[in-house]
Amino acid sequence: MSASRTGLLITLLVAALPIHAEQLLIHGGRLIDVAAGKVIDEVSVTTDGDRIASVTEGYIEPKNGQTVIDLREHTLLPGLIDTHVHLSTVISPTFFMEKFVMDSADYAFRSVSYAEQTLMAGFTTVRELGDQDYNLTIALRDAIENGYVKGPRVFTAGKGLATTGGLADPTNGLRRELMGEPGFVEGVINGPISARQAVRQRFKDGADWIKLNVTGGAINPGRGSLGVQWQQDELDAIVITAADYGMKVAAHAHTVAGIQRSVRAGVRSIEHGTFMDKATAKLMKDRGTAFVPTMTAMKWLAAPDSDADAMPAEVREKVTDVGSQIDQTVRMAYESGVWIVFGTDAGVFPHGLNGREFAYMVGAGMPPLAVIQSATIEAAKLLEMADELGTIEAGKLADLVAVRGDPLNDIALLENVAFVMKDGEVYKR
Repeated sequence: MSASRTGLLITLLVAALPIHAEQLLIHGGRLIDVAAGKVIDEVSVTTDGDRIASVTEGYIEPKNGQTVIDLREHTLLPGLIDTHVHLSTVISPTFFMEKFVMDSADYAFRSVSYAEQTLMAGFTTVRELGDQDYNLTIALRDAIENGYVKGPRVFTAGKGLATTGGLADPTNGLRRELMGEPGFVEGVINGPISARQAVRQRFKDGADWIKLNVTGGAINPGRGSLGVQWQQDELDAIVITAADYGMKVAAHAHTVAGIQRSVRAGVRSIEHGTFMDKATAKLMKDRGTAFVPTMTAMKWLAAPDSDADAMPAEVREKVTDVGSQIDQTVRMAYESGVWIVFGTDAGVFPHGLNGREFAYMVGAGMPPLAVIQSATIEAAKLLEMADELGTIEAGKLADLVAVRGDPLNDIALLENVAFVMKDGEVYKR
């Protein structure tokens, strides 16, 4: 083999390996300062362990011990944050049969690959909103933190909460002998007392958030529509108890009644919000409630060639309704000043495609910078991690991604992230 070919092979092998150097120097062609809302050309970022040490305009020379990473043809951004994922599953033609043939270990091993796909797509932090298998992602979160598997930083709600027959009731659609009577441990509540018990159980299990399924869902095989399924006293009990335990609440809600009840109870975020009207948008703005649109899931399910074709007829009908409405809702919410935060509902569509959400949000009328901010600084605020994440600043955790070119001119570039760093470790180069 020639010397030139040998050198090329070594370069490729080195580029494929994770970099664990304690001190790195990154030369970036440009950096998006999401806090100031501006772009800085020709920038140097240094890291020390898991932290950003400095951000300097211009290309500085390396010091002793620093490893240089040349990204002068790329744009640097903070590590991306997806605030609505489901790492324990993915929708497929076999989705409804899996609970009959897959054990907990099967779900767990599969989730490891989903976590890595998410990280390699540039999402260094996610909020997991509802396990398919009981509390699987609590263990996955801990495994990632301990370095056993590769994946994003995870904030998880564990098993989501539902009412009897509601979305996330694990016995929906089963024959009578298999239904049983699931309770608050399984995530099914009826009344304020079991609502309080369910929150306390999630705290005991180690969850970070509480996830409520306040209305029906598009992929719910049960009899219900997309309508509201919780009473106000139940929602109030959830939010008050969660606050006592230092936890926040996210509410899946498609309809006006479901959104308004949830917002009045004090939930931190509304997921999907498909049929939000202007009065509801004003209520959310006044209360400071975040809106997580999950457009990619809606678009994926509504596509003619999606796996929704393999679902029951009532599911296909609901999927069409939500998929046709979401652009209009996001446009109205943005124009109304609602706090919009990036979230995709990955798991409804294949993991690793989270970046498609950027183009959908821009297509709905949001400026590219606002969309990028929704996946960085605004998402960090929702997670109450703005002191650690969401911007590229000295002292914060060293989560950085890069794309070739300028995503402010072509937002679709964020579907192909070229460089991924989390906690100062390079996973993709």
